[in-house]
Amino acid sequence: MSVVSATFTVMDSGIVSVQGPSDAGPAERQQMRSRAQAVFDRFKVDEITRIDVPGRGGAATEGEDSDAALRAEVRPLVPALQSGSLFGGSVGVLVVDAQNLLKPECEVVAELVAGAAGGGVVAVFVSSGRILAPLGKALGEVGDVVKVAKIRERDAADWLIAAARDRRLVLQSDGVDALMHRFGSNISAIDRALDQLASSGEPITGESVRARFANRPDEPMWYYADAIAAGDVGEALRRLEDFLVHGHPLQLMAHLEGELRRRSLAAAAPDIESYAEWEGASPAAFPVKKAWQRRNHSTTAELRQALDAVSRADLSLKTAPESTHRVTMERLTVALCRWFGGARARRR
Repeated sequence: MSVVSATFTVMDSGIVSVQGPSDAGPAERQQMRSRAQAVFDRFKVDEITRIDVPGRGGAATEGEDSDAALRAEVRPLVPALQSGSLFGGSVGVLVVDAQNLLKPECEVVAELVAGAAGGGVVAVFVSSGRILAPLGKALGEVGDVVKVAKIRERDAADWLIAAARDRRLVLQSDGVDALMHRFGSNISAIDRALDQLASSGEPITGESVRARFANRPDEPMWYYADAIAAGDVGEALRRLEDFLVHGHPLQLMAHLEGELRRRSLAAAAPDIESYAEWEGASPAAFPVKKAWQRRNHSTTAELRQALDAVSRADLSLKTAPESTHRVTMERLTVALCRWFGGARARRR
């Protein structure tokens, strides 16, 4: 799925800058992630070190040598760019929100990028807008710059019509209008909507779209929590973006806290009957059976880490500027997929 071609030429250096618009929304961010993943797929990179660059509000913390120029969240980027595979393959580095790198950080990373070009490191810098010099310039000189344009509703409508044609679906004009009204330019959501509508085998009309996608506020939260429980980072991030189009992150936090409470109780219960009694429900109730089946997916330590992460994220959402909320939720989502997904995430 892509508004623009999913295949593109990548220099042999394996250094790529994926640049989206400064006001990137869910559709553009999905495109940017897809482009980044395409780079790693080309070089057959399985293990990827992800660096989430925080906002520019804070200065670098005290340290020694070059570390003094880097904030704590950015420091792991240094060994990541200097590392190489012991077995002759490539190692991956994904830098998210690279537009937030500070000037001193860009200077340090620019030198590292120049040294990493042509080596065993595949590094992708994903940014919403321009990356500061000298890093932005260095990325253009030693690697490839891939641009993702702002997706307008007209672009999304054109994509929708082409996607329906490719899938041999009968899409009526009022069906196009209804899908655009419901999802706007969010083509990742439109793509999943087409998958669901195709299962009926019937023509897609305005009535069928409205009937299928009537607002159900709790449903996206279920999908999001299920993706986290499965340890599926990509799906969980997609569900997060879909929810944040109209929902508030604190709604997700309340849902996650409930999921953690149920998982913790189920892990401590000697049997499903005891757990159901603690919940005040029947052992045959679907939420009870679901939590009981997942009770061993995470260790006690992982559940403790997940609870701590949710508590810290909740405090951040209530005290930090709204502009930081999306990054906070994305970081929490990635962490929970490992800790809350537990054994399933480790097998991926």
